[in-house]
Amino acid sequence: MLSLYFVPLGIICFGGIVHTWQLFALFILSGLGMAGIGMGIMHDALHGSYSKSKRLNKWMGYTMNLIGASDEVWKLQHNVLHHSFTNIDEHDDDINAPFFLRFSPHAKRNRLHPFQHYYVWLFYGLSTVSWITSKDFIRLNRYRKLGLVKGKAEYRRLLLRIIFWKLIYFSYVLVLPLLLTSFAPWMVMLAFLSMHFVTGFCISIVFQTAHVMPDTSYPLPDNAGKLEHERLVHQLTTTCNFAPRSKLFSWLIGGLNFQIEHHLFPHISHVHYRHLAPIVKKTTEEFGIPYYSYSTFFSAIKSHSLMLRQLGTMP
Repeated sequence: MLSLYFVPLGIICFGGIVHTWQLFALFILSGLGMAGIGMGIMHDALHGSYSKSKRLNKWMGYTMNLIGASDEVWKLQHNVLHHSFTNIDEHDDDINAPFFLRFSPHAKRNRLHPFQHYYVWLFYGLSTVSWITSKDFIRLNRYRKLGLVKGKAEYRRLLLRIIFWKLIYFSYVLVLPLLLTSFAPWMVMLAFLSMHFVTGFCISIVFQTAHVMPDTSYPLPDNAGKLEHERLVHQLTTTCNFAPRSKLFSWLIGGLNFQIEHHLFPHISHVHYRHLAPIVKKTTEEFGIPYYSYSTFFSAIKSHSLMLRQLGTMP
């Protein structure tokens, strides 16, 4: 995945390409590599499950910064909020959508939402463009208000670190192609955006089809701030798997088709999930706990689209 990301970028800058289709093809290939890094390398590394070595996990986690986002902000958004408050409105940032999208039945509905199952795919493709430009800064400020980033010194350190890594990212992925190729700047920009559209679309449909589904629940805490189920049962009722029999697909997306096992055991490497899944499923059947799984990825996408339609119309 690292090669699929970096090699096309190297060919763009130093390979002497002359055709427009080559520029777009190489950027799109790099986009697939970027998605692979996000799902198959960075995700495990920042969970501490890529390796038994903390140092190796730390270094492989830096690949998040190399694809334009902040590893430290991601750990707060994903490890702390998403895994702790899965599918809980206003707490899980994976379903805290902008006003034109509605990922929870508890979110406020507006006139745009009945059409979201048509246009959401475009915004999935644009999601990483937002990530590399504004989302990290917006979330950093939000997490400071929530108390997840403590003190001015820590906030300033994170802010400067985000800016530093983004300067490195834009320097080699955009500025160098602009300077070292003969293509018009607008053409390079369009190819760059195509790369991110591929990445954003791939990552979004994988993560969203694991939680925004007709079967999954969207629990709310009671007046005392307590949830109905304890942590493990909560993860089972808010998460689902897809395409569990496809080894190639599982390798391509870093085992994220086994989202149930990931949410139950986030510190275990994804290479073990397909072996854990039958044990987990058997245990849920024994205790009468839900275990949601779709036989194929396409059936999961279809159900996700249906759920988006339902969320757009339900009060």
